[in-house]
Amino acid sequence: MKWHFDDFVYGSIDGAVTTFAIVAGVVGAGLSPGIILILGFANLFADGFSMAAANYQASKAKNEFIQMKRKQEEWEIDNLAEQERDEIRDIYKEKGFKDELLEEVVRIITSRRKVWVDTMMKEELGLIEDEKNPLDSSFSTFIGFNLIGLIPLIPFMIFIMIGVEPNSEAFSYSIIAVSVAFLLVGMIKGKIVKKSKIRSGINTLIIGGVAAFVAYFVGYGLNFLVN
Repeated sequence: MKWHFDDFVYGSIDGAVTTFAIVAGVVGAGLSPGIILILGFANLFADGFSMAAANYQASKAKNEFIQMKRKQEEWEIDNLAEQERDEIRDIYKEKGFKDELLEEVVRIITSRRKVWVDTMMKEELGLIEDEKNPLDSSFSTFIGFNLIGLIPLIPFMIFIMIGVEPNSEAFSYSIIAVSVAFLLVGMIKGKIVKKSKIRSGINTLIIGGVAAFVAYFVGYGLNFLVN
């Protein structure tokens, strides 16, 4: 099983956002703290599995599509060689190659079948084959979702384990913990995509905060209407 950190980050952000949104919604509705754990863990396993399965299916479908297009290009090179050679010539002519240099580039590329196919896949179709195993991607997503998504629930679990009824203090600790998680995961995401780590961390924190804010006031409003 190969670890994919980008899928882990993807799952982490979604897990933290959705779980904390549940916590905020339940607190806003003034419901029992036990419901937070019930809904929180239900979200972790059900939504986490759903997200991992969706990632698996999407990755698998993408790989199958790329393989189908590759076989199509291989057939065209085997059966329509001159037409495909002209397409290579047109591609590199647009890149500024001319005369003898252009013909030399065409000759070199078309002299090796794999290079020829790879070039057509990338330059003509804009497709780059992904070496990631869909199962590895889905596993990394699931672990990220559950590991980071668990953080908003930890203060409530600790309060219950020490025999103290979770209250607003537990919710405050949950806010602090998940805010740190949002910030760190966002910074890691920024490092992966080679963007500003601070800006990425703050953006992720804002997204999570907005989701929690909406969930809290939806829960509060529903509680107000029902009561």
